[in-house]
This record gives sequence, structure tokens and C-alpha cells, in this order.
Amino acid sequence: MDTIKSQQVTFKVFRFNEETDYLPYYNTYTLDVTHEEVVLDILNRIKWDHDGSLSYRRSCRHGICGVCSIKVNGKGILACKSRLFDLVEVFGNEITIEPLSTKRAIKDLIIDKKDFWDNHAAIKPYLVSEIEEHPAQEHLVSPHDAEKLLEADYCIQCGACHYSCPALEVNDSFFGPAAFAAAYRFSADVRDEASVDRLHIVNEEAQGVWDCVKCMECAEVCPKEVNPIEKITKLHNMVFEAGIAKNNVATRHAVGFAHSIEKHGLLDEGELVRYSEGNIGVLKHVPVALKMFAKGKIVLPWNMPKADKLDEIKKLIKSSSTVKF
Repeated sequence: MDTIKSQQVTFKVFRFNEETDYLPYYNTYTLDVTHEEVVLDILNRIKWDHDGSLSYRRSCRHGICGVCSIKVNGKGILACKSRLFDLVEVFGNEITIEPLSTKRAIKDLIIDKKDFWDNHAAIKPYLVSEIEEHPAQEHLVSPHDAEKLLEADYCIQCGACHYSCPALEVNDSFFGPAAFAAAYRFSADVRDEASVDRLHIVNEEAQGVWDCVKCMECAEVCPKEVNPIEKITKLHNMVFEAGIAKNNVATRHAVGFAHSIEKHGLLDEGELVRYSEGNIGVLKHVPVALKMFAKGKIVLPWNMPKADKLDEIKKLIKSSSTVKF
């Protein structure tokens, strides 16, 4: 018979009631937890045994509905999937439990997700297709075409990636990774007829895919391994393929990156800035460039090295590129 392992853990739990509290605060609970318990078990124990006023969302308990998403020590998780012992191994014996977004807290761990659902709705998260009122047969999708979705349809709209995105923290217009994953899921569907319209939506500055900072946080926190950053990159390519890419800093940055690798086999940081922002735009980066040069992070244009196997790199680029910039 397996013995039940246990250890003592201190939990700092975010508390706030918008109807009665001016500022949020934290309550501390010290509990003996077992290796069998997940975060949702702890929330239940706190509510049932210590403070019945603690509020949080829960439903399926099987990692399917996404409503129990919260943050533990700043990392977005599903409370029903995350084992306490795994978190203690990473963060130690002091665990801080907070809502996905403290500034959107309604009561304790419950937040107002209106911005999330508004962004999700804005990218037309549904199939647009002219069909017969009484079709004679199904519109079948081949396994090959289904694979093109890259499991984007696994998204459960938990919001973990959305509220972990640093771009959204500073730009309320940004759609966010979950919305982009949905945009890719339907634009990549062979049955959809609104792909170009959807690409126009995600191609706009400030709200669209070009404002992603490539931090990879969305991929790190996604409990279903949807990998939203992969879908954002695919949308970049689809914008170019559709011929609707705009000539701006973001698209020139993407093109300049590709040109630099093809030319040197390496990334020329200085040339990338000049290509993206122009000669005048380079001037504002001179102070940073001097510091980078002093640290050996960049080289002068005439000293830019070449990769050892540049010919092979060029062949790879030519064979794998499906987009003309």
C-alpha cells in the first residue's frame, strides 16, 4: 500500500470584494497538503474549513471547462490540474494564489472577463460558409486538412494566456493570444469562406498579430498545449500569402529578419533595426547600440560574420519558404 506523502505549505490568498472593499488584501492559511491534492482541493478546504466567504469559479474538475483558471505565484494555471507538490518544487513552501487579473477582480479569485470575450468575438470565431438548407451529404474534412488546424481547436477559453500576455498589460486594444488562436483555427479550416476578412482584422496595428512581442508566455501557461505563439506566427505568414500585409515597422521587421538570415546565416541586429525603421529611425537607438557594441552584442556592418554553412542555409530557406515578401 502506498503511503500518502504530506508537507506543510503556507498559502497567501488574494481577497477583494468590489462591493465592500476599497483595496485588496491577502489572507494567510497554513495547511498540511498531500501529494494527491491539486490547487482546487486547497481552495475547497479553505472555503469549507476556514472561510466560507472565499469565492472562486469551478465546474468540471477535469481540465475541460477552463473556469477555474487562476494565478499561482504569478503563473497562470488551471486549479483543477495543477498538483501542489509540483508547484512547491518550483516555488517553495509559500504559495500565493491570485485571480488571473487583479485589476479585474470582482470578488476574490473571480474576475470580469468581458475584455476577453469581446476580443474573442471580434475575430469571428465561427465558420462562415454558404451551405444548402437541406444538404444531401456531409461536408467532410480529410485527416490531412484537419491536421492543418494544429490543435488550435483544443483551446478551452480559460484565459490563462490572455491574462499572462505582457502586450495586453500595456495595450488594451491588443486582441491577445487566445483570440489569435481562434482566428487561426477558423481561417485554417478548409470549409471557411471568411479567412481574408478575418486576416484583415488581425492585420490591423495595435490590435493585431504584429504587436505580439514573442515572449512565449502564452505557450508556457497554456494548460492544453495549444501553443498560441505558433498560431500567431502562422497568421503572419497567412497575411503575407493573402497579399494584405501593410508596409510598416512590424512587417518590415519580419522581412528584414528573413533577409538577414538568408544573407549571413546569422541575425544582423543593427541592419535589422535600419531595415525596419529606416536611417532616421536608427538615430533614436544609438545610445542603446553603443552599449550593446561595448558588450560585444552587435558588430559593425563591415565586420558582420557569415555562418559556416551559409550555402546550406540558403537552400533550406529557398525550399521551406512559401511566402514572397
